[in-house]
Amino acid sequence: MTKTTTERATRIRQGDIFRNVNVIESADDKEGIITIEKIEFPLVIVLTQDCDLESEFRLFGVQQPSDINSKLFSVIVAPVYNFEHFVSGDHLSELNITTQTFNRNKTPCKNIMKNNDPRYHFLDFRSQPELTPEAVIDFKHYFTVSVEYLRGLLKTNYVCSVAELFREQISHRFAFFLSRIGLPPEK
Repeated sequence: MTKTTTERATRIRQGDIFRNVNVIESADDKEGIITIEKIEFPLVIVLTQDCDLESEFRLFGVQQPSDINSKLFSVIVAPVYNFEHFVSGDHLSELNITTQTFNRNKTPCKNIMKNNDPRYHFLDFRSQPELTPEAVIDFKHYFTVSVEYLRGLLKTNYVCSVAELFREQISHRFAFFLSRIGLPPEK
């Protein structure tokens, strides 16, 4: 089981889960009319390193910056998808995207659930009633949001935080996924 805490923090932390987070997909200016397309994700998890978030808070959230090199402009987050929607391939249906389906009894899905597939991180939230019982993070779907935007959501959209041991595992797996060697497709 993935352990969480609902203890409210005064700052953004690695492993925090927020609800209803928007990402700007595009912004277009045509003859002075600005059109903004956004995507709202029901749940996201903060992946930015906690030491960077703590420095940001300490130096910019409470006092005047004394070390401008600690300034963060954005926070790395990734959607947390309901696992049932994910295995049925409709977790992105609101974006008119249908993805691969998975059979829970077959090896590819079992590998995801055991965290043996480097692209995904399975979360078992059955002991946390505030969350979907099972969820998955797709490390290919990470994005950034501004620190100020996420700080503004801290009081209203904060759901919980993944316990430290579990967030370290997620962080290591995310870093491993991003640092993989890109091989050309097989012909």
